[in-house]
Amino acid sequence: MTIVADSTAARLPTGTWSIDPVWSTLEFEVKKLGLMTIKGRVPGFEGTITGGEQPAVEGRVDATAITTFDETRDGHLQSPDFFDTQRFPELRFESTAIRGSGDGLVVEGDLTIKDVTKHVELVGRYVGAGIDAYGNERIGIELTGTVDRNDFGLSWNAPLPGGGFLLPNEVVLKASFVAVRAA
Repeated sequence: MTIVADSTAARLPTGTWSIDPVWSTLEFEVKKLGLMTIKGRVPGFEGTITGGEQPAVEGRVDATAITTFDETRDGHLQSPDFFDTQRFPELRFESTAIRGSGDGLVVEGDLTIKDVTKHVELVGRYVGAGIDAYGNERIGIELTGTVDRNDFGLSWNAPLPGGGFLLPNEVVLKASFVAVRAA
């Protein structure tokens, strides 16, 4: 069950909204070698946003669709070193609380990767509502958060000759969701 802490979260319009993956983006970033930001994108996902007195956000990701736009790296991400998509083809998120924070939105929830569920906090904002060219009512939210990949068993790394490691533990998650009214 999702809890609303104040009225800011209640500004999400009442109803159920299906996240449209064509109009939405779900991405992650990691700082490789501490020098460059590697970005990944998740084209295969689905989810819903519920507005009203008990707002909620939930979604599922097809882990086999995750891409960094490099076939070799993507193959490694799908291996047992990382997502192990043969055994764990899906990632899931389900909100446990949504509250306002100033002009923003805080979405707390449970993220499951490789059958490991951890509590995460995403911050962002309700962007607004509008009618598309086909008469469909849409809403938008943007969320960002940080997770420690080791918490989910994504702990592969490579030591560097001068010390340190190839990858940091911190992964930045970014979501820009546009959803269409479902009910």
